[in-house]
Amino acid sequence: MANSAEYLQQLFGLQGKTAVVIGGTGVLGGAICDCLASAGAYVVVAGRSAESGANRVKEIESAGGSAEFIAADVTSADDIQSLLDQCVSSGHIPDILVNGAGVNAATPFLEITQEEWDRIFNINLGSVRTACQIFAKYWLNEKRQGSIINIASMSAIVPLSRVFTYSASKAAVLNLTKNLAREWAEDGIRVNALSPGFFPAEQNRKVLTPERVESIMKHTPANRFGEAHELAGAVLLLASDVAGSFITGDNLAVDGGFSSMTI
Repeated sequence: MANSAEYLQQLFGLQGKTAVVIGGTGVLGGAICDCLASAGAYVVVAGRSAESGANRVKEIESAGGSAEFIAADVTSADDIQSLLDQCVSSGHIPDILVNGAGVNAATPFLEITQEEWDRIFNINLGSVRTACQIFAKYWLNEKRQGSIINIASMSAIVPLSRVFTYSASKAAVLNLTKNLAREWAEDGIRVNALSPGFFPAEQNRKVLTPERVESIMKHTPANRFGEAHELAGAVLLLASDVAGSFITGDNLAVDGGFSSMTI
């Protein structure tokens, strides 16, 4: 019988794995990079900001992990294909894909323009579609297993006021996640969603007025915001092909009880 440390390592350890985190230069994406690296994975931080990417890689390496930054515009299929090609050519063949790029806008519904609608959907949903197509096609052709984690939102389940386009795009991400899980289950490709509750980040700070914060707290039994590192356990569960081997098509909420509150 393995001791506790060995057992946890067997369940959640990611040694020898490569994880690509699209949107890894953001607050939540960065925390996801950190936890995957801490579990032993080689982490590819993908995003547009070279400065943020370099800082994330430096932090991971300072903590004893291994990582690199690859610049990629998530709305460009060519960039996502190049991202995969660079990983493969360097010998870091992806086992885990995290789709974490996202933007938001607090625009009243009657003032939403087609340009804003398209921009948010292209980033929040289009990037997920493109990355899932490109990475899964490679895995299928090479007969490799993989885990895809799409970052959804509680707004995918319960529409939130003032973020109409964001809520609609994340609902679409959740629907696509379940559909792809069904499509690729027999091929050993697991597809799951992770729905954070309220985790203050650059994309949502603009809508966090004092009144809105008060409303959020009233609907969150934990009575506080989430901290980015609190996503780690859920990420490792979904990333691991041992602990998460029979989990696909799921949406794992990390929300402080928000989804349990009715009145």
